[in-house]
Order: sequence, then C-alpha cells, then structure tokens
Amino acid sequence: MTRGAGAPRLVRPLLTAFAAAAAVHLAGLLAGVQAAHVATKPLLVLLLAAYAAARGGPRLLIAALLCGWAGDVLLMLDADAAFLAGMGFFAVGHVCYLVLFGRAPLRPVTGLVYAVVLVAFVVVLWPGLPAGLRIPLTGYSVLLTAMAWRAGVLGRHAAAGGALFLISDALIATGLADLPQLPAHNFVIMLTYIAAQYLLTRGALGPDEDSTGAAPGAYRERGIRI
Repeated sequence: MTRGAGAPRLVRPLLTAFAAAAAVHLAGLLAGVQAAHVATKPLLVLLLAAYAAARGGPRLLIAALLCGWAGDVLLMLDADAAFLAGMGFFAVGHVCYLVLFGRAPLRPVTGLVYAVVLVAFVVVLWPGLPAGLRIPLTGYSVLLTAMAWRAGVLGRHAAAGGALFLISDALIATGLADLPQLPAHNFVIMLTYIAAQYLLTRGALGPDEDSTGAAPGAYRERGIRI
C-alpha cells in the first residue's frame, strides 16, 4: 500500500470545510430542513477523502472513503435498487479498510464480543426484515463487524470509529426491520456515522507530525506496511 504526495496548504481548509459541512448537516437534521440535508450529505465524506489525500494518506483509506461517498449518494435515492447498490459500495469500503488494517494481532476476547453482538442483532432483526434484504444485510453485517473489530489495530481513535460505524448502521437496520426508533433517529445515525468516518481517517493517518500531517513513520511503528 502506498501513500500519496499530499498537499500541505489544503489540509486545514479541507478539514475546516468538512467540519462546517458536518455542522450544517446535523443542524439541518435537528431543524427539519431538508435542503440542508440534500446540499451537505454528498459533501461530507468527499471533503474527508480530499483532506486525507491532502495529508498524503494511504490510497486504501481514500478508496474506502470514496466508496462511502458513493454509498451516501445512492442512499439518498428512494429506491430499493439504489439502497442495495449503496450497501454494496459500503461493503467494498469495508474491504478496503480491512486490507488497510493488515494482519496485526488483536485480542480474541474483543472479537468474541463483537461476534456475540452480531449474532444477537441479526436474530432480533431477522423477523422484521423484508425477505429480499435478509441475506444481503446479514452478509454486510458480518463484513462491517469484522471491520469494526479489526479497526483497533490502528489505535483507540480507529477502534472508536469502527464501533460507531457499527452503531450507525445498526440504527439504520432497526428502521428497515420496523423496530422502535430513537428520538431524533436520523440525527443520531448521521452523528455516529460522521464521527466514525472521521475517527477511522484520523487513526489511519496517524499523528500530525509534519506540515502535511502524513506522519510517515506511524504505520511502521505499528508493524503495518504501506
């Protein structure tokens, strides 16, 4: 895996733009302003991907983020085919993350906890899911859970990001299964999702040790080749 060259001058403006878009998006959800949702959702992860590229981030990270961006855009369309295609893009993004994380060992107890949560959640969801979504959603859930668990190899920020990604998608799934919803359900989904993608990106990029923020030694210190 290789890193890009980076664009130091764009790092701060792109991060600021991402934060501003996220704030407007979340405020719009709370206020019920649909125009804010439509205008900002396609920008969120795209700006984060641009920020990662400006910091010289790994190509697999940028690919994962761009898959998330494509999934976000498709999920804005009110069609079953678009939903399945969006889920497919997110699945490819999780594969990119898994390859990025490498094979560094993790505590098996954590993996067991994630596995138990996965099985329990699928059992709860299964009866309420549309028949055509049961198998695809179960397969996607396995991939997402594996990503959430393996994210811990990049440290606590990425580990938190993986867990929040799992929570965000679990909340979406409860809606598909007609289970009770949280107050401000869509706001919580997007809050956890935006935080998840940012924390995964932060974990993958490593500490901001130079003008580009690339921190070239961060992966070598973790025993991960890039």
